[in-house]
Amino acid sequence: MATTTTDRIEKQVLIAAPVDRVWELVTSAEHLGTWFGDAGAEIDLRPGGRLTVRWRSNDTLHGRVETVAAPHHFSYRWLLTDDAAEPTPANSTLVEFSLAADGDGTRLAVVESGFDALGTEAWARAERLASHTEGWPLELAELAAYAAGPAVER
Repeated sequence: MATTTTDRIEKQVLIAAPVDRVWELVTSAEHLGTWFGDAGAEIDLRPGGRLTVRWRSNDTLHGRVETVAAPHHFSYRWLLTDDAAEPTPANSTLVEFSLAADGDGTRLAVVESGFDALGTEAWARAERLASHTEGWPLELAELAAYAAGPAVER
């Protein structure tokens, strides 16, 4: 299932790994900074905790953790600005991961919402929506491939 409106993106992927493993890959800095970003990550895994994901392209995601309900629901606000900003509907979108067992694997649903409320010009909101609409399938494919690989030693 894939749905996109002007305010939200919804994507799903079936991952060949159990829920606990996928939870770890989605919420652990060690893994998040590998399959989602490619230059590391930090996460304070608690509501209000900071989230930073970096890419070698010098892009950085700054966010604030909203909910942590292991191992089935994790959400954060993706800030438009630096990590010192307090997230509001005007400067961030809400990204929600929902995990459910599906046979021997995990069905992962991702919803990113709040584009319409961003305090930017319409063209900038549309550009961000288009970029993320294109990006989520790529990132989820990377997650599925990463999950299928050998377990990362701790």
